[in-house]
Amino acid sequence: MANSEQSFALRRLHSLLGVLPIGVFLLQHLFVNHFAVYGEESFNRASDFMGNLPLKLLLETVIIYIPILFHAIYGIYIAFTAKNNIGHYSTFRNWMFMLQRVTGILTFLFIAVHVWQTRVQVALHGIHVDYDMMNHIFANPFFIIFYVLGVLSTVFHFANGLWSFAVTWGITQNEKSQRIMSYVSAIIFVLVSALGLIALFAFI
Repeated sequence: MANSEQSFALRRLHSLLGVLPIGVFLLQHLFVNHFAVYGEESFNRASDFMGNLPLKLLLETVIIYIPILFHAIYGIYIAFTAKNNIGHYSTFRNWMFMLQRVTGILTFLFIAVHVWQTRVQVALHGIHVDYDMMNHIFANPFFIIFYVLGVLSTVFHFANGLWSFAVTWGITQNEKSQRIMSYVSAIIFVLVSALGLIALFAFI
């Protein structure tokens, strides 16, 4: 009984962190990147503003890194212990269940590479996070494809995760409300993906 209650609490925490603060950070990050659409100077000003926030390292550690690590590690545990029923019950929601786990792993790998290319390189070599850095990364066609797939995977994981969040926290308790939430999640996926991809191609 205690293990069941602990598992339920961990899953609720995992779901919550996927929205607050991780989901909010994702949207904020894509909005900052979107300044690249207005030119190099516009993005550099936005990037410098975020990079010079007071207590930046503390804020990033508490609000971003720790929640992401917990969400990723526990999410991978869920992914490898979950039983997918696609072979027996090929319903839309079962497919979404499986894709949520797959995109979770892909998103974790994408974030790891992105952090290495930006944050770690800044710490090791003093490289400045600016338009030129991203333009240099995308000079390699492989990373254009990698980032496109990474952005789509991350946004899908977030948007579809909102459906799970609403169910886990009792916001959508019947079939009709869950169906409506499926449409809402799909719309969010399209809009946020467009925001991310437009910003991405502005660096090229």
